[in-house]
Amino acid sequence: MTMICLIRHGETDWNAQNRIQGRTDIPLNEKGKQQAIQCGKYLALNDWDVIISSPLKRARQTAELINENTNLPITIMDDFIERCFGDGEGLTFSERQERFPDGVIPGYESTETLILRIMSGIEKINEQYPKKKVLLVAHGAVISSILSHLSNGEIGSGKTRLLNACISNLQFTENKWMIQNYNQVDHLEK
Repeated sequence: MTMICLIRHGETDWNAQNRIQGRTDIPLNEKGKQQAIQCGKYLALNDWDVIISSPLKRARQTAELINENTNLPITIMDDFIERCFGDGEGLTFSERQERFPDGVIPGYESTETLILRIMSGIEKINEQYPKKKVLLVAHGAVISSILSHLSNGEIGSGKTRLLNACISNLQFTENKWMIQNYNQVDHLEK
């Protein structure tokens, strides 16, 4: 059975300021780098086969810092780039509400498009890495959407705020993906 460990990237300055990043390419801050290192130490306690990362800098940096402890091949997959928030990028949630009170944000990637893209990526992983254990470093909206889709809306988007450097585990068994756990942060120092 294929296993995927979803890892949200470490903290950035925009995360700390509650700014919407989307596809704006923001690097990790010092706290985010430490979170990624802690993730790597924790993940090194188990055997993994590959790290897959979003192409954005914050995810790639997280993957590289994790890999200091896991020593795995890293593959970049565009399928897992963060959702495009269009003109909402760079704004805080309250600024976004004020600027777009009707919720219509120019350039915003639709939920349908997002789900098609990321679930296509999940299926590519299952085809390319059958029966492997995969670390997938991605973003809050991407991971939330995966969790929401697989749980029929019980968790994820709109229900669960994923923390930076959290871990969520999926397992492909009996021809379907099952969520083993989500938003795990026990590996991070308080």
